[in-house]
Amino acid sequence: MKTVSLTIDGEKVTARQGEKVLWAALDNGIYIPNLCALRDASEIPAACRLCFVEVEGKEQPVTACTETVEPGMVVNTRGPSALRLARTAFELLMSSHPVDCAHCPANGSCELQKIAHHLGTKLKTRRFRKLLRELPVDSSSPVFIYDPNKCVLCGRCIWICRERLGIGVLGFAHRGFERVVTTFADEPIAESGCRDCGECVVVCPTGALTFKEQ
Repeated sequence: MKTVSLTIDGEKVTARQGEKVLWAALDNGIYIPNLCALRDASEIPAACRLCFVEVEGKEQPVTACTETVEPGMVVNTRGPSALRLARTAFELLMSSHPVDCAHCPANGSCELQKIAHHLGTKLKTRRFRKLLRELPVDSSSPVFIYDPNKCVLCGRCIWICRERLGIGVLGFAHRGFERVVTTFADEPIAESGCRDCGECVVVCPTGALTFKEQ
């Protein structure tokens, strides 16, 4: 398999030809914030807008999950323009996210905490007005709990359920601020055909899906 050499944050690295910058960085121990990226997914949503990087020769920052590596490419993950865009996207996300880490099962392993630390921002943003949705929590499954209020709409659970497992219980519904991950006809998970495998919980980056044993 052919490889290409590039520079990320001053470090010379190699990556597979055709690989995305995000995976090239992560595979070499260079963290780039991300929520919606899945290496095996055939389509790249680039929905979270957190993985902005600056590439030498390009006028504007680009999303690392969609940018393909090129020989001799020079990437800066900490450029001021890229960080400004990522911080704005993160603060917008957190403006509708309930922050109660002390009582959240994902505390300590939540990707949002990691992203906030990396970007040098706080989880409780004051830049944008707080708008919480206060949606009902679904605890009908014997295995896990789904709290849509903590969902960041990354789509990982949908992909794992539909594409990898071929079940297709979960999907997106509605648009804009009303957009949610839910079952067909908004049925309780226990009545939706869910097999209670828990794979959706494993890929969830936040506390939206958590095992009951936690």
